[in-house]
Amino acid sequence: GPAGPLGRETTAQVLLPSRLLPALRALNPALPEEALRLAHQELERDRSLMSPAHANREIYQLLKDGLKVPLRDPRGHEQVHSVRLVVWENPAANDFLLASQMWVSGELHKRRPDLIGFVNGIPLLLVELKAVHKNLQDAYNHNLRDYKDTIPQLFWYNALILLSNGADTAVGSLTAPWEHFAEWKKI
Repeated sequence: GPAGPLGRETTAQVLLPSRLLPALRALNPALPEEALRLAHQELERDRSLMSPAHANREIYQLLKDGLKVPLRDPRGHEQVHSVRLVVWENPAANDFLLASQMWVSGELHKRRPDLIGFVNGIPLLLVELKAVHKNLQDAYNHNLRDYKDTIPQLFWYNALILLSNGADTAVGSLTAPWEHFAEWKKI
């Protein structure tokens, strides 16, 4: 619930309002609260009728360019405010959280990815871990494909997917087929 450690009202909710709203306030101190509330609503808007790739592209643009919110001033004139969601040039200005084993509900099923990385309450990273003796491609074929089908709302926001068995790690994106996942280079 809202008083819980993640601040979600339901397990279907993938944005973390308890982290998102304070981050929006901190990143946009000059904007009125109404602009931040409208930005939160737009970010959380249901995109289930879009293809996952289209929804992801739309969110990417908002993350990159900011979210435009129209508001009326006291004289009734409309002003468009740009709400910043992430501070790209100063990473330390953002809020980071790595959630382990967080339950996410889809329309029919509930899933629990190994790790979800949040920036300002937005789930940008998914990490799926397998045992060291398992083939890394199993994480792609079994887990990742299942997550995309059963909890697609998690991938509207996703920027990066890491699959690892402890010995090997591959990095890719929402739309990348297995052969386009790249080896995570180690020092």
